[in-house]
Amino acid sequence: MIDQETAYEAVRSRDPRFDGEFFFAVATTGIYCRPSCPAITPKRHNVRFYPTAAAAQGGGFRACRRCRPDAVPGSADWNARADVVGRAMRMITDGVVDREGVPGLALRLGYSPRQVQRQLTAEVGAGPVALARAQRAHTARVLLQTTELPVTDVAFASGFASVRQFNDTIRQIYARTPSELRTETGTKTAKPAAGTAKPKPGAGAARSGPGSVVAGSAGVPLRLAYRGPYHAASVFDLLAAEAIARIEEVTGQPGTRTYRRTLRLPHGTGIVAVDEHAPGPWLDARIHLTDLRDLTTAVQRLRRLFDLDADPYAIEERLSADPRLAELLAARPGLRSPGAADPEEFALRAVLGPEAAEEALARYGTALADPCGTLTHVFPEPALLAHELPLAKALADGSVRLDPGADRDDADEALRTVAGVDPRTAALIRTRALGDPDVAPPDEPSDDTWRPWRSYAHRHVQAARTEKELQR
Repeated sequence: MIDQETAYEAVRSRDPRFDGEFFFAVATTGIYCRPSCPAITPKRHNVRFYPTAAAAQGGGFRACRRCRPDAVPGSADWNARADVVGRAMRMITDGVVDREGVPGLALRLGYSPRQVQRQLTAEVGAGPVALARAQRAHTARVLLQTTELPVTDVAFASGFASVRQFNDTIRQIYARTPSELRTETGTKTAKPAAGTAKPKPGAGAARSGPGSVVAGSAGVPLRLAYRGPYHAASVFDLLAAEAIARIEEVTGQPGTRTYRRTLRLPHGTGIVAVDEHAPGPWLDARIHLTDLRDLTTAVQRLRRLFDLDADPYAIEERLSADPRLAELLAARPGLRSPGAADPEEFALRAVLGPEAAEEALARYGTALADPCGTLTHVFPEPALLAHELPLAKALADGSVRLDPGADRDDADEALRTVAGVDPRTAALIRTRALGDPDVAPPDEPSDDTWRPWRSYAHRHVQAARTEKELQR
């Protein structure tokens, strides 16, 4: 975390660039906030700083009702870092602790549960249980304030093991009961529009910010927050160029496009839609889930796909020092390096190519129980393609891992031993499926001064190259 005096200056200036990078708490009120909180700036001697919301909660502070510190973008550090803490944070946000517990997290990391606990506590001020608990509480608040699900269903959909645990956690973090949180002024759930049904357990969805929702065929709104400028056009251009029928589509005209796709999730499937037009520091989205327990995982996969936790200020500061990139940065402020909604699917498609991927989808894809327009399938699991594609076999037997907590160097080394994966494809998979911000494609001019943001530098170079080709 940045030094405390710099952090306090960020609080005094209500600087949104630091939202999610750290949190501050006020000893006299017992409340913790995001740096951009509009409330009166507290006196310095009353302020405490924490690297995560979970650490602030562990210090006995409750979330501010005004700035909603649990709804900020995640720290860019967790996507950039390749060490055990960065890997652990990515897996916790993906819901691994909720599904497999701390022993499962530790096993995936190759450490003992005690070692994981010690390293996370030292670095982020909270262990894996506390971090997962903070995430569950945020998911519960979202569901309480944006759906009409019964409180008991919200508890289990959020990942809590019991209703009692759910009630105790909500009271501790928000200083209100779940019912009070649901009915507080300004966040009452809207009645469904005429002719639509109320959301049912396992079939609804929620969004990450306050406001009302309307259930029905249009889905339920989400707000996916990001920091700094966001160059949405380049992301949607890329997604449109890559989309394959049945599982993806981009509709509308540039500036007002919508990206829709299907998702295979731990407990079921989902259909998501994200709009290009950004009305605020967020992207508007809608989501349908067959099982609400997949909410956290679905949201995190969208965040990785659209690279919403990036820090464009840090990236620009480093890359703009190179005169060769300065003009490109000015032309596309907030350019992102998109990830992948499903890392294994992306890797298989990268090896197969568009036409072969469409053929594989037609032969082995799984049909949705409830298709939505042109979205009718999810991409086949690696095991279904293992008999004819070496990478699919490696993914199915675990010799290549691309999950959020995978060691990037180990995965890259394993990829390069698989037949059909050339160095350029391996670099692409590392950039997109593993979300590595510092990849230099082979045979492309690069510069070590661009580190640790080489993926973004090459995105700028490629975007400029593509624009020139279109103008010819």
